[in-house]
Amino acid sequence: MKKFKGFFGEFKTFIMRGNVIDLAVGVIIGGAFQSIVSSLVNDIIMPLIGMITGNVDFSERVWKIGEGDTAATVSWGSFLTALLNFLIISFVIFMIIKAINSVSAKLTKKKDEEAEEEPKTKTCPYCKSEVDIEAVKCPHCTSDIE
Repeated sequence: MKKFKGFFGEFKTFIMRGNVIDLAVGVIIGGAFQSIVSSLVNDIIMPLIGMITGNVDFSERVWKIGEGDTAATVSWGSFLTALLNFLIISFVIFMIIKAINSVSAKLTKKKDEEAEEEPKTKTCPYCKSEVDIEAVKCPHCTSDIE
């Protein structure tokens, strides 16, 4: 029984890690996004392509191999639709990642600029103590500082 609780305790720790939850959210959003893109391709893009090509419905386009009821069919229209779905999803994901990287680069640059502030202290060449950058005399050893 103790081993059983240890297993579920370990599983709970695994599930509660941030990256697992982020992955789950990503899969759910990806599924919803995929249905939007499928609708875009099936309901908007493919009819436009069909109109350009003479009202051809690509989803029903097949190559029939052989004759009769047992003939094999290659559904190239469905494949074309799936390929367009993939290309659109890939492009949108690329644009999202590009935007995230751009924002991230700007934030990193801003942090780097803040880190490169002017120094507020300098080191006394005689006693090696830190003194204010505007000091002309060291408060520790009373030496003149340039």
